[in-house]
Amino acid sequence: MIHYTAMHSASAALQRLCDPSVEVSAHYLIGAEGHCWQMVAEDQRAWHAGAGQWCGFDDINSRSIGIELDNRGDHPFAEPQMVTLERLMKDIMSRWSISAQGVIGHSDMAPGRKIDPGPRFDWPRLACQGLADLRSCDEGPMDPTFELFRRMAHRVGFTSPVEDEALLSAVRLRYRPWARGSLAADDFIPLGPSSSRS
Repeated sequence: MIHYTAMHSASAALQRLCDPSVEVSAHYLIGAEGHCWQMVAEDQRAWHAGAGQWCGFDDINSRSIGIELDNRGDHPFAEPQMVTLERLMKDIMSRWSISAQGVIGHSDMAPGRKIDPGPRFDWPRLACQGLADLRSCDEGPMDPTFELFRRMAHRVGFTSPVEDEALLSAVRLRYRPWARGSLAADDFIPLGPSSSRS
C-alpha cells in the first residue's frame, strides 16, 4: 500500500513513524532524494492502514506492506523517489507473489477518509511496468448508474461500504484525478468491461 507522509521532511516523518506513542508505522519510508529506510520487517505488522477494506478484507494491516513517500501531497513525486519505489516494489512483489491488482493506494481502501497518495501520484507509470493495475476498455457502459458503478468498482477491489460520492472520489483519485462533476461514462472505463452492458 502506497501513502504520502503529508509532512515537511523525511526526517520529521521518520521521527513520527518511529515514535511508539503515536501508534502509527510503516514498513518503508522513501525520501524525495531516493533514500529508503526500512522500519518494520516485511513479515511483521505495521500500523499504516487504519479502518477500510479492499477486495472484501478489512484487516489490511495484517495483509499489506506499507510504503510511505516523503511528499506533502501538493506537488509531484521526485524522480529519484519514484525510481527507488519501483525497485523496492519489484522486490516486494517478487518475494510475496503480489499481483499488480494487489498494489493499492491508501485512498483505495479508505474512500472518503484518506486521499493519499493523491492526484499527483503517477499510477500509469507504475502500470506500464506491471507494478500497478490500470484497467481499461474501449467504451463505457450505456447507462452510467451508481449501482453498476459500485458493482464494477467492487469487482476490482473497492469494497469499503461508503457513500456513492466517496466511492466515486476514490476511484477518480486512482484512475482519473483530473475528473470533476457527477458520475460519467468515462468513470467506468478503468474498471473494465461491464457484464450487463446492452
